[in-house]
Amino acid sequence: MSVSIAGRADWLFDKHLQRLLAVLTEGGEEARIAGGAVRNVLMGRPVTDIDIATTCLPQETMRRAKAEGFKAVPTGIDHGTITVVADGKPHEITTLRADVETDGRRAKVSFGRDWKLDAERRDFTINALYAEADGRVVDLVGGIADIEARRLRFIGDPEARIREDYLRILRFFRFFAWYGEGRPDAEGLKACARLKDGLSQLSAERVWSELKKLLSAPDPSRALLWMRQASVLTAALPESEKWGIDAIHGLTKAEKDLGWAVDPMLRLEAIVPPDAARMKTLAERLRLSTSEADRLRHWALATAVASKTTEGELAKRLYRGDRQGFVDRLRLALASMRMRAVEDNDALLEAGGFSRLLAFAARWEKPLFPLKGADLTALGATPGPKLGEILKNLEAEWIEAGFAPDRGALLDRAAKALET
Repeated sequence: MSVSIAGRADWLFDKHLQRLLAVLTEGGEEARIAGGAVRNVLMGRPVTDIDIATTCLPQETMRRAKAEGFKAVPTGIDHGTITVVADGKPHEITTLRADVETDGRRAKVSFGRDWKLDAERRDFTINALYAEADGRVVDLVGGIADIEARRLRFIGDPEARIREDYLRILRFFRFFAWYGEGRPDAEGLKACARLKDGLSQLSAERVWSELKKLLSAPDPSRALLWMRQASVLTAALPESEKWGIDAIHGLTKAEKDLGWAVDPMLRLEAIVPPDAARMKTLAERLRLSTSEADRLRHWALATAVASKTTEGELAKRLYRGDRQGFVDRLRLALASMRMRAVEDNDALLEAGGFSRLLAFAARWEKPLFPLKGADLTALGATPGPKLGEILKNLEAEWIEAGFAPDRGALLDRAAKALET
């Protein structure tokens, strides 16, 4: 029975895309929609990128696209990939190819005209589907059956696929988190466990990119559990080894119940210890962005907040610390307590407290200390350490007083301090 995406993909019949496909099929050449776009349509998922595979050689792809009036950029021409912009939308167009030589990180390729060879060089069966311009799906590796079963399976021998690129270990769990159901494919899981040491050959940027995509899945908890079972999680994220991943279940449930946006950084914080030194090491090893590293650091440095903490006391801590760090702490505490509240009434009360504090932290705005050094010099103070000390003490008193003393009251206190 033939399968088609024609009735489920409005974008397929976009006139610009059809024109692009047509120009790449002239003169005996062929072009098909490839990979994720076909997979996502068949799985009822949104399609963001529409990639094309073709028998045209890269330079010919460039020539034909430009002749048709499209913008063509040689973004990965050595590996056969040209980016063609049609009606403002970029499409990666890749010449059919086969891997000639691999070292676990990158591959040397040869271009060809064999669609089966092109399919077999890909990682998973669900990613190796093609669609003709009319929507008919071409399946050369059993991908349709795996999509129907929500089964993630390597193409051919899992170990061979992984040795071509060790990143496929992390991709196995990432795609399982997004598309798989039930248990992961047993042979694929065993191969990932056996070859996990190969992850050390990968660049930090590639590892973090995959982990972040995995942590962005609607519910990554099952994938993380199997990663832990296969010791892959420890290999990729050693900080999680003695900490546990149980908190991720409560967090994903809270996200769904409370309408929180999926936040891969918060999910990372749920499975690693709030230890500033270890988070610094993690950020350096995985080469996190400055903002990501700062967020981890602030979260680790933010002290735990008890559910009975008053809003006034929390405000003082928010002023002295980083609000995002405390918000992250409170969200994780609330998510954890909501899970416990199913069987524990005391936990239900604590969850209410964390919810109250989280709402307060979310709307809190940092007040501005009313005095500056110039105010003290205007009172006759001499610039120097003593002035700084007085200003620091006045700010501490102001904080402890709940930010209530106004500028006039603080100036009076400053004048008295300068008299002593």
